[in-house]
Amino acid sequence: MSSQLSSQHERHVALPVQVDELLVSALGPSPAAAQVLDCGGGTGRFAVPLAVAGAGVTVLDVSADALATLLRRASEAGVADRVRAVQGDVEAVADVIGADRFDLVLAHGVLAAVDDVAGTFAGIVGAVRAGGVLSLLVDNPVAGVLARALVGDLVGAQREIDALDAKSGGAHAGPDAVLRLCAENGLSVEQQHGLGIFRDLVPGQALDQPGARDALAQLEAACAQRSPFAQIAARVHVLARRTSGA
Repeated sequence: MSSQLSSQHERHVALPVQVDELLVSALGPSPAAAQVLDCGGGTGRFAVPLAVAGAGVTVLDVSADALATLLRRASEAGVADRVRAVQGDVEAVADVIGADRFDLVLAHGVLAAVDDVAGTFAGIVGAVRAGGVLSLLVDNPVAGVLARALVGDLVGAQREIDALDAKSGGAHAGPDAVLRLCAENGLSVEQQHGLGIFRDLVPGQALDQPGARDALAQLEAACAQRSPFAQIAARVHVLARRTSGA
């Protein structure tokens, strides 16, 4: 697996609060009884808030430094007893966690950093208990093409298209591929949100105007599940429930 996994995960730190709310809601009516696995969880961007909500959280990551930061953050938040750090490779999740199964499994930004997308996805799904939820966060290549075209970088936009065309056989972990993998692995998609629909397209100076950032957040939230806007978002967040398996 790529050594960039932790940094890939940390790229998603600037996410709207709605993602945290969705994850806490996915814990169910008894968060204190819920067990969470955060694959490639890095320094605990999602793990610590989930532990604060009452869940027991296991973070699997290749980086010892990231896990040390995770444990420090958990201690500062007063939830060190609910956070477990495990150093290991997400591509070998089954070997690392053994027979443990979890109510909520996070795979945020990790599929773009592995060599075997389909195999890693199946291994991650195997860690979800029957009836449990998988949370996926993936980059959307459509947004990259659009952003380059809108700033006049047409050559760059074509280069992005060519890169997509060069990838086949499920090697690209974009939204369409992830949704297909969900269906193939016995997962039922319950929610899908587009994140960063307008943020990368709005000129920076426009956000310096009074109230502009709040207005942008409201616009993003209003369009997160609305077609066709959600389909051009920079990232896609998917919550899928495991409907089969032990």
